[in-house]
Amino acid sequence: MQRRDFLRAAGPLGLAGLAGCMGTFRTQSSAQSRFTTVENRTEKVYYPTHIDGMTMVGMGGTGRYKVGLMYSLPHAFWTITGENLNLARVGEDVTAHLMATLWDSKTETVLPTSRVDAEILKDGEEVDSRDLWPMLSQNMGYHFGDNVKLDGNGTYTARLSVSPIQARRMGDLKGAFGEQTTVEVEFEHSRGKLGGLSIEQLPDKKGNPGAIEPMDMKTPIAQVPKRSDLPNAVATGVSGDADFVAFAPDESPHFVPDGKSYLAVSARTPYNRYPLPFMSLSAKLTRSGSAVFDDILRGAVDPELGYHYGAAVESVQSGDSLTVTVDAPPQVARHEGYETAFVKMPKMQMTV
Repeated sequence: MQRRDFLRAAGPLGLAGLAGCMGTFRTQSSAQSRFTTVENRTEKVYYPTHIDGMTMVGMGGTGRYKVGLMYSLPHAFWTITGENLNLARVGEDVTAHLMATLWDSKTETVLPTSRVDAEILKDGEEVDSRDLWPMLSQNMGYHFGDNVKLDGNGTYTARLSVSPIQARRMGDLKGAFGEQTTVEVEFEHSRGKLGGLSIEQLPDKKGNPGAIEPMDMKTPIAQVPKRSDLPNAVATGVSGDADFVAFAPDESPHFVPDGKSYLAVSARTPYNRYPLPFMSLSAKLTRSGSAVFDDILRGAVDPELGYHYGAAVESVQSGDSLTVTVDAPPQVARHEGYETAFVKMPKMQMTV
């Protein structure tokens, strides 16, 4: 059975599940005892129990691809299949939680790649190999990560196989990132460096609605524009505690036929405006009681507009009724504070 199949077979996790992180470098049994739970959580974004310390361990790149590699102490997180949440527990033999952020060196746009396979080498020998999860955390936003096994102190190479971007690439991203590529990052690991990472407890905030601030990183963080910065924003909605902004830019992207308009929907987390990728969205645009558009919205990424969902329509006019339906919530793993939100997402009715 494959790793992801095993996690999916574990069954849905109740919303009062476990989350957490080790405060110091300890044995696995001690680590498990440090898992924490916020009780009586609602289906909203909330302050986690703590903030994990992490450190940048290396950078690499090839062509326009750039990658920043970080790690922290191992911790649990949630994966999602459809609307079913699954707890990915800390394995007995793992050493660190490895995280990677990928971006375009030309525009500094964080890339919404759907798959990154990681091979971890030490002295040319493989010590771990796995496909990293696309993830969402409050301090990092969208990234890739998993708990990995490292074989003692020393120099390592992370060989990352990056899949083509399936979302439509717009603006300065047009024509780029459509092929598989490999990026290598060399990094040093020591138990002292990992074990010395801090952990900040949040006893007065944990469980309350809100989110910790994005961390000050040496890499770009994926954030979508404010509503006021989107061209011709026409309507807003909320579903599953996610914010949605519908907009119809005057200048349509290259794939929209002449004479038609581009209807787009930007879906983002509250507080930090992180994009919510890998949703299945559809929309119905109604005018004078008749549907002028009723179809899916495809994922797209633009350096100016951010990650969003869109489609070509005949036109968008004041007074139109727009219904946006979330056919599947964001299929990204979540760190503590996000696992109760963006799961049950009812349809939204907006007026343009």
